[in-house]
Amino acid sequence: MNSLLARPAVAALVAKALQRLVVLARSRKGKDAGPSPVDRFAEFPRDARELTIATTVAAARAVVYLPPAGGPPPAVHVNFHGGGYILPLTEMDDPFCRFLAAEAGVAVVNVDYALAPRHPFPAPPHQAFEIVRWVAEHGAEQGWDGGRVSVGGQSAGGGLAAAVARQCLEQGGPALTLQVLHYPPLDLATSARDKRAAIERPMLRPWMATVFDSAYVPRRGERADRLVSPAGRADTADLTGIAPALVVTAEYDLLKAEGLRYAERLRAVGALVEHHDVPEADHGYDGKDTEKARHVYALIARQVKRAASAGTAETG
Repeated sequence: MNSLLARPAVAALVAKALQRLVVLARSRKGKDAGPSPVDRFAEFPRDARELTIATTVAAARAVVYLPPAGGPPPAVHVNFHGGGYILPLTEMDDPFCRFLAAEAGVAVVNVDYALAPRHPFPAPPHQAFEIVRWVAEHGAEQGWDGGRVSVGGQSAGGGLAAAVARQCLEQGGPALTLQVLHYPPLDLATSARDKRAAIERPMLRPWMATVFDSAYVPRRGERADRLVSPAGRADTADLTGIAPALVVTAEYDLLKAEGLRYAERLRAVGALVEHHDVPEADHGYDGKDTEKARHVYALIARQVKRAASAGTAETG
């Protein structure tokens, strides 16, 4: 089965079917009496507005979450959602964005980025970099401090955040105060069937990862690219000067090993601020376990706030 799903044409069909299921589930949300993940952390009200960011790939819709009013323009954090680079799950990060805006005191730009298979690699990381550059350049008109920008994301969003940080390093900016990599995929060069989780039936099954990888990077030879697999064997470039990083892995996750490898690579060049492994947690744990989510979101908020404050000191 995995060999069939690894064929780009088949993976693209499965990806499109999964996208339709997400859209269908969203349309039926009002008919379901059950709780929604976006209803969590109700103590943090939603103060948000939408904007559209033009890029060479496609226009990107974004939702901007604002911190409590008062004081100078806040720092800004650009968030990229998860979903294997194929699923439109921007809304799922609403609780995290509200939490981060309130607890870290930053503006949060939650990006609805271009998805595969319509936009395969390298379009998403290139677009993500253009978005972050736009955020840095348009702070004055948008009400945030474009000189203090951090990036982050969970799962595929974490992979994009790592790719953005790499492009910022290579292209001389914009300077980032922090990159937050939350259970990210960082080695697509290694086949999903060759990865091992700490439990027998992990949330992210090898067949799912195979679909994601094949739909996102249909040309197998490109899966070793530095913007896809910075934890892969082929990427040996010197990362000295890359943005400081918070790396969060989950104990049972199929992707934990590559997260650890990249954390150690960042540590070797003095760029690892912290690595935190969430105990007894699997990929996507924060979508279901509110207490674990609260603990880790608070950790992320502390590090984002600390990085933003350090940025203020450097520019003051």
